[in-house]
Amino acid sequence: MFSRFVLRIWKPKTQFTSLNSIKGFSFSSINPKPKIRVGVWWDLDNKPPASFPPYDAAVKLRTAASSFGSVKLMMAYANRHAFSYVPLEVREQRKDRKLLNQLENKGLVKPPEPYFCGVCDRRFYTNEKLINHFKQIHETENQKRMRQIESSKGHQRVRLVAKYSMKIEKYKRAARNILTPKEGYGLADELKRAGFWVKMVSDKPEAADKALKEHLVDMMDKREVECVVLVSDDSDYAGILWEAKERCLRTVVIGDSNEGALKRVADVAYSWKEVVMGKAKKEVEKVVGKWNDRDVLKKLEWSYDPALEKERGGSCGVWDYEFDCDDDDDEIANGREVESVEIGDGGDWWKIDNEDSVGSSRPCR
Repeated sequence: MFSRFVLRIWKPKTQFTSLNSIKGFSFSSINPKPKIRVGVWWDLDNKPPASFPPYDAAVKLRTAASSFGSVKLMMAYANRHAFSYVPLEVREQRKDRKLLNQLENKGLVKPPEPYFCGVCDRRFYTNEKLINHFKQIHETENQKRMRQIESSKGHQRVRLVAKYSMKIEKYKRAARNILTPKEGYGLADELKRAGFWVKMVSDKPEAADKALKEHLVDMMDKREVECVVLVSDDSDYAGILWEAKERCLRTVVIGDSNEGALKRVADVAYSWKEVVMGKAKKEVEKVVGKWNDRDVLKKLEWSYDPALEKERGGSCGVWDYEFDCDDDDDEIANGREVESVEIGDGGDWWKIDNEDSVGSSRPCR
């Protein structure tokens, strides 16, 4: 009885929209092509950043390496002497600063602007008063914080690190501009601040070269990088660059030697001046285009594989070009000669006349 009173609910048909019809949508945006993984290896014993400040040189180097792909690793190797060495320019700057401090203390020179403390923002009219204030107050406070963190353990240590992290970072920024490093000119700290892993090796000859080569071979075996950026002028690295090229890795060398063995082996070579000026970033499209063309050509190269060719030959069948001549031999042995077809001088050898009754020249269908 109630079957006649069926309530029909109207539902609109679902409209399926194609993803390709959406403006600005592409599947490449969902799964973009992965960038080339770049690794940077820096031999500080052979190529220290003498002509540029360490932090600025490291940042420029990282920018140049990032133009070739995604930088996954940055390593710097040196012995103790490289970190304790002070360049000539830095020594001259320190002498000038010391002379200026003496003149300020005597009142012969007045600074155009007062010196500001980077921690408490206090003003001082001589640089030596600023240094004394920083050492007596802020350096002592920072040492107390570090001792408190080192003496704590577990959850309490985590809370103290989180509590003092901002103050410690503020102290480090101010100390870089006020205090003079006790050893060297702060090479290791500046490189770490720029994102490099700094490894100190022993004082033995070529210890940095050996450590760098071992780590580079290990990264190539694990396939962690696809582009090797080497900062050095040492020709002993030519062998490791050849091995990287044999493994189809991109190779980039940064050094000041114009006619070195490394630059002849590497795909691309730049000097420190070109890196600072940004030449590597400008030529990246041209260099990466050459690498892509080389990869395409290598894919098109034919290489002989006996096992693969045997499989292909077996699937298509083996052709046997041997002819059976036993019938003709039997006829000659029985005294019967096989008639040969003679072609006249006037015609071509592939044209056979019908008059010789040899056969019809009509093509078979």
